[in-house]
Amino acid sequence: MTMLRRSLPLLLAPALARAQDATAVRTGRGAVRVTEWASGLSHPWGAALLPDGGLLVTERPGRLRYVAPDGRVSAPLAGAPPVVAEGQGGLLDVAVPPDFARSREVFLSAATLVEGGALTRLWRARLGQAGLEALTPVLDAAPAQPSGRQHYGSRVLVSPDNAHLFMTTGDRNQDRERAQRPGDLAGKVLRLTRDGRVPADNPFVGRQGARGEVWSLGHRNPQGLAFNPATGSLILAEFGPRGGDELNLIQPGRNYGWPLVTTGREYWGGQIAGGRTAGPGFTDPIRFWTPAVSPSGIAFAPRDGFWRGDLFMACLNPSGLLRLPMQGDVPGEEERLLWNQVRMRQVVFAADGALLILTDENRGRILRVTPG
Repeated sequence: MTMLRRSLPLLLAPALARAQDATAVRTGRGAVRVTEWASGLSHPWGAALLPDGGLLVTERPGRLRYVAPDGRVSAPLAGAPPVVAEGQGGLLDVAVPPDFARSREVFLSAATLVEGGALTRLWRARLGQAGLEALTPVLDAAPAQPSGRQHYGSRVLVSPDNAHLFMTTGDRNQDRERAQRPGDLAGKVLRLTRDGRVPADNPFVGRQGARGEVWSLGHRNPQGLAFNPATGSLILAEFGPRGGDELNLIQPGRNYGWPLVTTGREYWGGQIAGGRTAGPGFTDPIRFWTPAVSPSGIAFAPRDGFWRGDLFMACLNPSGLLRLPMQGDVPGEEERLLWNQVRMRQVVFAADGALLILTDENRGRILRVTPG
């Protein structure tokens, strides 16, 4: 990150985190301390860890910032993509590949206005001295929708082997059945090659009426995506309606049911899908929550560290942090931390093993959790 850091010192605001402001919290793994590592962010949504220990952080209103290893926050970086910052839309996730130090590549997802309405778009760029360069659209989660400001998804993930890109998309809320149509990219997990092509081994390649980018379908509004380092499996977290939030083990070609099966209900209390919670042809979640926990980003802890490979989930309503010990791909008894304190949008593990939490606030912060 040397090139970027040389260009930013005068743009970085003083870090507001102070060790004496730490809050002690007891957990099932032992005591931890929570400090405010960075502040001054507006609804931070996604974060990508860089080789120098800093973060690239998206703000939903449409800005991209660099947070230095000491918590100082840069001015907005140049070159961010255009966004529709309405409802749940805006600049969403950011990801960098394992070879970022060489390639300088950055991938972003955003709610984007196109002919016919809005959709979730995947972008590629390079990080230069002052911001993003060579910004290029990679994939649109088509078709565009002329109405509705909800359920864009979206998380972006580069596979550990550096060969593939994964992106989640929401069903866009107006026509739930979009999630079931293999020719529609809403309500899906999508898989591309690193350079943006459709992989020949994707499950729907060559099927009439289907898009080759589709990896799995039947998702409502997935905002958590991570590889389990213990198994290599792809794990996804998604919002249900009123209850019915899910943690899913994603396998190619599988249908995860929305809106034909769900453990949730309409927000006004009525049944969905006649009350069906399972059925032939649909893959059950590995964990579901009713009442809801409104899951957003997820991350696995380092297996050799304090948290021993636990899965962490940022929750929005009720707000807080959910810890799930894992036995392979099977979640154990959960622990709720910092519950009902602040809306949490994403979780990231720093190179030193610290857990970083992005808070979904007008004056958003990044909290740092370390053994205490």
